[in-house]
Amino acid sequence: MKHFESYIICTSPRCGSTLLCKLLSNTGVAGVPESHFHEPSLAAWLGYYRLTPDAHCTQQETLKAIFTAAYEHGKGGTDVFGLRLQRHSFEFFMHQLSILHPEIAGGKSRLKSVFGNPLFIHLTRGNKLEQAISYVKATQTGLWHAAPDGTELERLSAPREPAYDAQAIAKQRAKFTTMDDQWKSWFATEEIAPLSISYDELSSAPLATRARILERLGLDFEPDGKDELPVAKLADATNQAWFDRFTSELSKITT
Repeated sequence: MKHFESYIICTSPRCGSTLLCKLLSNTGVAGVPESHFHEPSLAAWLGYYRLTPDAHCTQQETLKAIFTAAYEHGKGGTDVFGLRLQRHSFEFFMHQLSILHPEIAGGKSRLKSVFGNPLFIHLTRGNKLEQAISYVKATQTGLWHAAPDGTELERLSAPREPAYDAQAIAKQRAKFTTMDDQWKSWFATEEIAPLSISYDELSSAPLATRARILERLGLDFEPDGKDELPVAKLADATNQAWFDRFTSELSKITT
């Protein structure tokens, strides 16, 4: 029996969400979970779905068209809608929902009105220093995701060598800590008990983690035993060297 009509992966960058989204999408029964509302821009949202609203459309009509298109895309021909919601996109996204449905009070209720009864999944990374290092390194090198065979899946800038930057790492670690606190605060306000998934759990047992989510969603899926991980882990000796250096320098400052 299907318990939920949708699921929302509530997360922040470098928590393993790309791996999780691809694992779920590859089942063929769990929709197409992507960042359907990634950029805080209506123009960007329209571009995602190749929509050109009539010049006389109200903002509410434009939003209805966007959310309808996103919903169909996120279902991918299945019975469940999947969404990855990054924290830095959250405020703009929820504001647009309030414009679309001003008659409904509360973020959870507005989400339910658009996507059906959702399962909230909190995907987080306990080690914020590792998360920050991963993020800083990705912004420097331009490479965000790669396939197991080394093929680049997502590159956002031209290649360049990474360089240790303690200030950037510390700043990003603080941001990620804040993002986690913001998610927890919102869950408490909306009285949501999310399914909690850790980066460590996902990276060490990706298929078991996927099975756990599918079970909560009430979706039947029989793996064929040929599952291959769609995303490679990018952490390497550079990540470890930065981690050791940052930890060492911090301990010298505090002692």
